[in-house]
Amino acid sequence: MGWFSTGAVDHFLAEAGEFLRAERVRNTVILTVTESLRVNGPAPADGPPARDAPLFGYWRPAPGRSAPSRSAPSQNQVSAAFMLTPGFPVLLTHMSPQMAADLASHLAASGRLLQGINAEEEAAWAFADVWRQHIGDGAEVHRRMRLFRLGTLMPPQPAPEGTSRPATPDDRALLIDWLGAFVIEVGDPPTQDQGAAADERLSYGGITIWEADGAPVSIAGVTRTVAGMVRVGPVYTPPAQRGHGYAAGATVAVSQAALDAGATDILLYTDLANPTSNALYQRLGYRPVEDRLVLSFGPAKTP
Repeated sequence: MGWFSTGAVDHFLAEAGEFLRAERVRNTVILTVTESLRVNGPAPADGPPARDAPLFGYWRPAPGRSAPSRSAPSQNQVSAAFMLTPGFPVLLTHMSPQMAADLASHLAASGRLLQGINAEEEAAWAFADVWRQHIGDGAEVHRRMRLFRLGTLMPPQPAPEGTSRPATPDDRALLIDWLGAFVIEVGDPPTQDQGAAADERLSYGGITIWEADGAPVSIAGVTRTVAGMVRVGPVYTPPAQRGHGYAAGATVAVSQAALDAGATDILLYTDLANPTSNALYQRLGYRPVEDRLVLSFGPAKTP
């Protein structure tokens, strides 16, 4: 046994879904992305997935080998997983450095090209070391992230000027513009189709607009609800509108709406290099869960 991979979301969830849901907060990204693909994605073609198609995988221990995991699973139980979607780093669940190193060899053998990795720090570097041995790419830190979970929501006092409303199809052009601006500002590759991203969010009411004096000044998104959990993001305010608390207003609005809809875990990620957003979300009642490291891959630099 060891690493198994598939391009079929349903197969992946059938094998790894129980493992993912056991720690749904830490596995929020894989759960929400696979749910969107399950709802909207085309059925996979017969045969192995194309090299630019999503790829998913799970790890089972070999006979007689214990699986390093938080919950000490049984011998045949899935105890780690990964997700690779076009335009994004390969995303790893909690796993040992050795499991991450084995995964790097597994993906290198598949012929996949990776732009980076998103994992816990030790696993990220273990993966990067083996990836360099196989492919030759070097790795550098792209972002350090922190996952937060809402405790008790604490709206800002005084409240910012304005009110929230759900985005509608009439806002599509604005959403495309602002989602694209957000991607550029945070330093992610601008490869995603923002029109498709806006349409996906609009399809389930996943974007809220904060308006002041009747004009949009900020947006906050949420993922689909999966296993009682939603994740807030992106939150974006154009530079000319910053400093008025609009992002806080939009974040509180989507957080409260998720609570009212019955969500039990409201989550979000921050960039640890941005002290403003980290402080804001903690003032609103979000509490740290775990940190992750995003490494970007590229040609190794010569001394």
